Amino acid sequence: MEPLAWLYARQGQVKPGLERIRALLARLGNPQEAYPVALIGGTNGKGTTARALAAVLGEAGLKVGLYTSPHLVDFRERVAIQGRPIGQETLCVLLEEIRPQAEALGASFFEVATALALLHFAREGVGFAVLEVGLGGRFDATNATEPQLSVVTNIGHDHLEVLGPTLRDVAREKAGIFRKGVPALTAARGEGLEELRAQAGRLGAPLWVLGEAFALAGLEMGPSGLAFRLRLGGEERVFHTRLLGPHQAENLVLAAVGGRLLRAPWEAVERALLRVEHPGRLERLPWLRGKELLLDGAHNPEGAWALREALHRHGLLPAALVLAFSREKDHAAMAEALRGLGPVVLTRYASPRSQDPRALLPLFPGASVEEEPLKALERAFTLADRVVVAGSLYLVGEVKRGLLGLPPEERWQ
Repeated sequence: MEPLAWLYARQGQVKPGLERIRALLARLGNPQEAYPVALIGGTNGKGTTARALAAVLGEAGLKVGLYTSPHLVDFRERVAIQGRPIGQETLCVLLEEIRPQAEALGASFFEVATALALLHFAREGVGFAVLEVGLGGRFDATNATEPQLSVVTNIGHDHLEVLGPTLRDVAREKAGIFRKGVPALTAARGEGLEELRAQAGRLGAPLWVLGEAFALAGLEMGPSGLAFRLRLGGEERVFHTRLLGPHQAENLVLAAVGGRLLRAPWEAVERALLRVEHPGRLERLPWLRGKELLLDGAHNPEGAWALREALHRHGLLPAALVLAFSREKDHAAMAEALRGLGPVVLTRYASPRSQDPRALLPLFPGASVEEEPLKALERAFTLADRVVVAGSLYLVGEVKRGLLGLPPEERWQ
């Protein structure tokens, strides 16, 4: 079996615990010990924060490895150095090397992917690695590393069937990436923050909280991005970014403070935030005849509300919506956030995880159904000059693949 097909066949396995990933890394020579690491967890925004922190450290002169998930178009997106995805040949060679060890241990898709990234970073001599946590924190494969910085962006309603049932339970799992004496950052609020604070105190991890140790102010939004001020340690700096959505300012502030804690100069922070991009997160693409396509994951209730606010505040309405949800999500809460923005076309992505769009019709009165995402896109553009694709990053990825002429991928993770 071709290496990537072998890896994909391991999707769907969720086995809590760090025993297998630690054993796998040990068999590979513990590559994660070759460089310092930052772990970026949280319910929403962790991908943006991870990308921004990697950019900051790169601007500071370090050779930086970045591990993220999920990918949108190509698996190689998940493993990058200095912003360049791992090469196809290198990917296959490393998978063949890891394969016998992974099969002997029964390692999951995400454990193999994580080991692959950590091994690649060691072989390429990175000076720092930024790792986006996959699910939770305590038992996530990335937590087999020993971070010099931990970030929990926020605590929200996602994966409650695994991490919950309460927000305190979710926070407790995500706080599993904290370490004694290692600084931790968060923009969490409410009971999620209370639990993070309790866990940080128990572990002896200094917790830096947005609104306390540092502050975000002066947020301004325009059609081409954001401007905001960061107050930290008696200093105040103004930053600009091309990312859209007020929620992104918090993610970028976390990356900025994290970069400063890791000794990046302010100038590196400024350059990095100005250039950072995050495909599939309020990504704007021109369409035919002056029309516009927006792509956003918005894969849980908090993400859906953030999308709604961003569309309003950036003046991106009216718009038609193309939506697909995963089966295990809170459909009613997501629909509450997205209803009333414009006409809706419901679709599905190529995975058993995708909810039947007809089952969502009661949540979106007057919506239409089109099974294939690209056909749903065509129909939506007959309803409005701007179309927003949202509800799942897998849907966004399938649309991007389709626009490139690539077939759908069956996705679980």
